Amino acid sequence: MVFPLPDELSPLSGRFEARGEVEVWFSDELPEDLVELWPRLLESAEVTGLYPFICWRDDPYQVQDLSEVDAIRLDDVLAADFVEYRRRRLPYWSNPAAGGDVLPDDDDPEDMEPWPHDPGPPFETWPGLAAGDPGTGAGVSAAEAGRWAVEELLGDEPFVHTCQLALVPARRSADASAIVGWAAEAPVPLLCALLRSWEERFGVRVVSGFGGALTVSVARPPLDVPHAEQLALEHVLSTADNIVDDPPTPFPEYANGLVGRHQWRFWWD
Repeated sequence: MVFPLPDELSPLSGRFEARGEVEVWFSDELPEDLVELWPRLLESAEVTGLYPFICWRDDPYQVQDLSEVDAIRLDDVLAADFVEYRRRRLPYWSNPAAGGDVLPDDDDPEDMEPWPHDPGPPFETWPGLAAGDPGTGAGVSAAEAGRWAVEELLGDEPFVHTCQLALVPARRSADASAIVGWAAEAPVPLLCALLRSWEERFGVRVVSGFGGALTVSVARPPLDVPHAEQLALEHVLSTADNIVDDPPTPFPEYANGLVGRHQWRFWWD
């Protein structure tokens, strides 16, 4: 079923397209005032259930069955995934010379620095999901965090200017990418389950999904390193290629970068 557009979008040209059983509205191009428009769309989405999402309208898509997401028991899945991840990576964390962390001398081009050694996460067993807002009162609204994330995305990512704005009927922002059918090498059901959980714990809202990259805004990011380390492990287990592997980034460095950060970006090659 089609729906009336918010007043802010009514001057824009666009069209409705069916994604499975859902009608999604796509603009023909991004609004020029998207940074200022985004928080208003997010705030109204809490009432209308129409969530903004930046994407390529004509990208190949694969609509996700949300019942598969509903069935995921996230803590159990990540606990099992961590056991396997630690088994595979522990030789490299324990011994920088074991391979994987540095290039062999014969293959090391003169203009390429050796890969930094990654000591890995400071956990021997699954520590559980990171706690939500630590209660410091330092968070911002989801709308304000979304505005910052959109502004940063428009400034840093040239391909975003070829995207369209979608309005997605959804129960929550975390489901928008699955409903539109954003397709990448990502394990979409697991990722969507993570997004739902991050939405509840950290005030995450999905901003964009195009090509192999997904961007979210974060209203209540971790504010200290131990908290960020536990969350960073969840990022690692999302399987995104840019988390510690591309470019090679030691786990402690990646975790430190999450402290106070209001935009998270994931991509799959």
